[in-house]
Amino acid sequence: MKILTTQLTGLFQRIAKEEQAIEDTARFLAQAVIGEGSIHLAAFGELEAVAASALNGAETLESAVRYDPSAELSTADRVWILAPKDEGDSLAQELSGRAVPFAMLTAESHRNERADVFLSMNIDKGLLPSEDGGRIMLPHGLGALYV
Repeated sequence: MKILTTQLTGLFQRIAKEEQAIEDTARFLAQAVIGEGSIHLAAFGELEAVAASALNGAETLESAVRYDPSAELSTADRVWILAPKDEGDSLAQELSGRAVPFAMLTAESHRNERADVFLSMNIDKGLLPSEDGGRIMLPHGLGALYV
């Protein structure tokens, strides 16, 4: 348990160093609330935990809705793509082509030049050693919830 706690603490400290990108994302998403728009959450894989927490948690995210591809988006709306790696790239390309403002968070090392705001948590390997010499415990969801 100590090893896991130490590794998670290190991960959270590493993510915290991305304070500027986190603040940029927060400001970008807040524009939807101020501009009478909505924050559309497009979550993939275990990063769905962020959408579940934002929509159903004890402290819901104001103006947040689950992304619906058929929804009419206005310039006041913002889309937040949360993906383990490249799962959100086709949506990013589509939104970019439609001039829809969006932010993107990825768990693993990845880059998307189309996003208005982008952050990668760079969680590319497990935190703990396994018996066979590999790595286990990929905390993608925990990292995304921390952001």
